[in-house]
Parts: sequence; structure tokens; C-alpha cells
Amino acid sequence: QKRYSSSTITTYESMLLKFFGFHNAKLLNDISVKDLEAYNTQYILANGFSHTYQNQTINALKLLFSYNGIDPELSSKLERPKKQTKLPEVLSINEVKDILASLSNLKHKTLLSILYACGLRIGETLNIKVSDLDLERRFTHIKSGKGRKDRYVPIPKRMCELLTSYIEAYKPKNFLFVGMNGSRYSPVSARQILKRALRKVGIKKPVTLHTLRHSHATHLLENGTDIRYIQELLGHNSIKTTQIYTKVTPRSLSKVTSPLDSL
Repeated sequence: QKRYSSSTITTYESMLLKFFGFHNAKLLNDISVKDLEAYNTQYILANGFSHTYQNQTINALKLLFSYNGIDPELSSKLERPKKQTKLPEVLSINEVKDILASLSNLKHKTLLSILYACGLRIGETLNIKVSDLDLERRFTHIKSGKGRKDRYVPIPKRMCELLTSYIEAYKPKNFLFVGMNGSRYSPVSARQILKRALRKVGIKKPVTLHTLRHSHATHLLENGTDIRYIQELLGHNSIKTTQIYTKVTPRSLSKVTSPLDSL
């Protein structure tokens, strides 16, 4: 009814199932603030779940109670956790090069390459259709990205060449990346590709598909790209979201003179 994305619906459904699994002896109308506090203390905090998990649970419960007209303010009485300032993990250019070089399968190489080359989210990448690509003008149309926002993203020349080779070899008809049964490629399969590549090149730090997007943004910033341009490329609503990359790039920090050098 509210036109939430399928991933948000899945997340909220999962949160609610866990909550009512915890309070399985109670009906919806019987849930009190104490029940919410007990779940927060005995399940969320006891298991060390992140502040994001806590907030998602509160959002899901608030939506449910509000929609059913039970107590719209019930979940807002819970104290939300303070937001953590967690810096994203970033790969060096050489590490990205090693990962991509380790891939002999053309589809696997093309998939991970476009994530890094265009700074895309995995969901956006797997939703790309062949008709969304304009390799002559070197752009791809990202439709209904996060927040249901469309945007055009430039494709580097080398990436266009790789995409051309891939399309000629695999001849995709609808979605750019498809699985064995002809349906859209799955995020699970994409994660497995990266996991095997990391193991092959010996990278042990925590790296996900989203790390390629973080690395793309950080490397652009290190090369002197204007941060507002990076914001547009990544599809961020606020410049504050993009500014997190200024904290992980050594470019500005390297200009700071240590007092030791003055001795």
C-alpha cells in the first residue's frame, strides 16, 4: 500500500516475525511498552545486534501499530540507540586490480568490474537491462535505485569494452546478468564470486560487494573529483552521506605535518 521496496518489506517482515516469535504467547493488542523493552534488552542488546537492527525493529513495529490503529506512539516510547560513526572498509587500487585479475569467467569479471567501475549497489547492478545501456554514449540508466530514484551513470571506456565482449559472448535478452535458469542473477551468487576471489588473492579483511562501491567513491575523491559530483554519481540524497569518504581517504590527511618532522 505504501509502495515500499521489496527489500524493505522483506526486512520489516523478518523483524516482526522475530518479535512475535519472542512474544509468541501474546496477541497484537496485548503488547505493551514493557514487552518492547524486554525484547530490546533480552534479545536485541543481549545478542549484540547493531543500532541499525534496533532502529529497523522499531520502525517495523511503529508501522504495524500505527497501521492497525492500536497505539501509534507505542514504539516511539522506546529510546533509540545513538547513531554509530562507522567508517566503510575500502580496498586499495592494487587490491581491486588483483581481485578482478583473478577472475577467469567473463560473466564474473564483468559483474564485479561494473560494481567498482560505476560505483553501483548490487541491487542496481542486477536490475540493469540490456536496453538500459548506451555503450555508444557510455552511460547506463539506473532505474528505481535506492529511494526509487532514477539516474544516469557514466561507464568508463574499458568497462564499455568489457561489456561489449560480455554481451557478444552471452547474448542476454532482458536482464544484463542472468542465472543458469534464465532468471535475474541472484545477490547470493554474486557474493560467492567475490568470496572465492578474495580467498584466491589472499585478502582477509572484511570485504563485501558494497566495499567495491565504497572503494570507487574513495578512489574518485583521492583523484581530486569534486565531492558533489561523486554524490550525484552514487545517488545520495544528502552530501553528508558522501562526506563519509573524506574520512577514509589519506589524501587530505597526508598534507598534515607531524610535529615530529619539526624536531
